[in-house]
Amino acid sequence: MPRSGQDYLESLRDGRAVWLDGELVKDVTEHPAFRNTARSVAALYDMACEPGRRDILTVRAEGADRSVLRAYHVPRTAAELVERRKAFKTWSEASFGFLGRSPDYMAAGTAGFVSAPDIFAGEGFDGRDNLAALYRRASEGSLYQAFTITNPQIDRTRAASEQEEDDLYVRVVKERDDGIVVRGAKMIGTGAVFGDEVVVGTIEPLPRQDVEYALTFSVPLDSPGLKFISRTSYEAHARSVFDNPLSSRFDENDALLVCDDVFVPWERVLTYRDVDTTFRMWWFTPAYNNFVHQAATRFWTKLEFLTGLAILLTRANNTYALPPVQMQLGRLMGWLNIAKSMVVAAETMYERVAGEGSAVHLNREIASAHRAMAGDLYPKVLAELKMLAGGGLIQLPASGHDLTHPELGPLVAKYVRSPGTPAEQRIKLLKLAWDALGSEFASRHEQYERFYHGAPHVYLPGILRDGDPDLLAAFTQSCLDGYRLEDLPGGGGTDALS
Repeated sequence: MPRSGQDYLESLRDGRAVWLDGELVKDVTEHPAFRNTARSVAALYDMACEPGRRDILTVRAEGADRSVLRAYHVPRTAAELVERRKAFKTWSEASFGFLGRSPDYMAAGTAGFVSAPDIFAGEGFDGRDNLAALYRRASEGSLYQAFTITNPQIDRTRAASEQEEDDLYVRVVKERDDGIVVRGAKMIGTGAVFGDEVVVGTIEPLPRQDVEYALTFSVPLDSPGLKFISRTSYEAHARSVFDNPLSSRFDENDALLVCDDVFVPWERVLTYRDVDTTFRMWWFTPAYNNFVHQAATRFWTKLEFLTGLAILLTRANNTYALPPVQMQLGRLMGWLNIAKSMVVAAETMYERVAGEGSAVHLNREIASAHRAMAGDLYPKVLAELKMLAGGGLIQLPASGHDLTHPELGPLVAKYVRSPGTPAEQRIKLLKLAWDALGSEFASRHEQYERFYHGAPHVYLPGILRDGDPDLLAAFTQSCLDGYRLEDLPGGGGTDALS
């Protein structure tokens, strides 16, 4: 059985170096910037232990008499692919889609790695045994694996080896008999401060000259020399769950990872000095497709939440029955069903890794298209909601205390209400809407949904790569080939319609 939420929280008290506002955070489970979100993650683990959800969230490990989180399971059939999505859906509903990098994200990626282990057999380094050990360690321990796989935005016109300093990106600075010493930085560690281990690698292709930067490894968060520099905490600035219902509980945080001469044992290295393997592990295994499976399911869930929010807002504003509002709500529900249908279609048209009894994964072309759809659609959804909410999002009491104040309470109750929606209920709804649409937390989520699958110049060409442009061109060419100039009446030069 997976570990409990309390076991998870205890694992975070390991002395990891998390920095926030110039302060070294001693305990992320108690610090006001992280404690509520840590407990939200712990609640996910507790869900997996509940009898009513255990069969959804866990599965018997292959060849073993124990259960693991279903996200770690390698699906062999289309039915198992659907069962994994149901597990993704259950966890995403617990955060209403706002925990993007919950523990099932990288767990699914690791399951993708072990679905095609031979990819890790590089020319000079064979990481297959280390990968197998990582998978056992992570799945048996129900580990929350974080990852940082993007180089800092310093000078994107230069390769890693051409930067003004040679340790701006993570690279090996010393090789020892028992391992390597690494130095440099990676971004963006979404949820990393809440993890057990962090996978450090590079997802973008590297030129041959950058071989010293071509490595992947996984280390515990309390590794000496490993630092996480956190962005501002929305949870820390939240006044209460009533006033900030989302940011107070689901701020998964983003952090810059800095390796200050971190020692990595050889048994924790997955790829080493190999630009091909370091790149192919993400794109030539089901790993990235598995990421999309979790992310697309979460996105579908998030649109369900936002569409429900739109319905509640229009009912509270007494505008729900107006024809123009019905059009807007219909548009939102249409977008929601597009997102949902793409997940189901990608599962139905699944692909199989080469080999007998091998793993299955989402249809690559549809999964790739979803990356573009989600980034383009999310800002449109927010724009529709803001139009439906109107000025009520702005004219809100500062906090719930205004409702209970002996002098202000009656005024708020009189003026901040609508037919059938008393002040407390209306303010509660609008504060939820503001946290989802207009707060700093909301702005981060809009940026996140735009770029968590990469920038458009990355994922749009990817659709072309994962699709079959020659087949589409051939189909249209077949129309062109079906008629000739000589087919005109009279042998040419005469208008066929005259």
